[in-house]
Amino acid sequence: MITPMRVFVLIFNARTENEGIHSIRVGNLDKILMFESEDDATRYALLLEAQDFASPTVEAVNAEEIKEFCASANYDWEIVPENGELAIPPEINVPETDWQPNAPEQNNFDEESQRRNQASEEQPDFSDSEIDTIRRKLEGLL
Repeated sequence: MITPMRVFVLIFNARTENEGIHSIRVGNLDKILMFESEDDATRYALLLEAQDFASPTVEAVNAEEIKEFCASANYDWEIVPENGELAIPPEINVPETDWQPNAPEQNNFDEESQRRNQASEEQPDFSDSEIDTIRRKLEGLL
């Protein structure tokens, strides 16, 4: 019996009624990144935070479940290999999200509407000292 492959994805509002999975826009398709390494997923999450995103949670999931979700929602997916090239978030983000950072009433993880999970403009800006601290932490992880 083959053991299911465990990967790590980034979830916004994890374990709430308003979950959203992080995706990136590539052309006209949205793509979910599946990290083989929890450390790589954490680095990517820190980079998102440095770009004023809401703070995502790194969650371990079965890769086949994410692939099935992508097929049903017409998303693409990509496995980010451990010890591979460091994944960097795009500098340009979709300006509007399909999920609301603090909305209590819907669960978007299994719905097509969560394809553009981005940070809210209400998220406070980081000061230069906070950015320097994040940068030092990221450099320490490399």
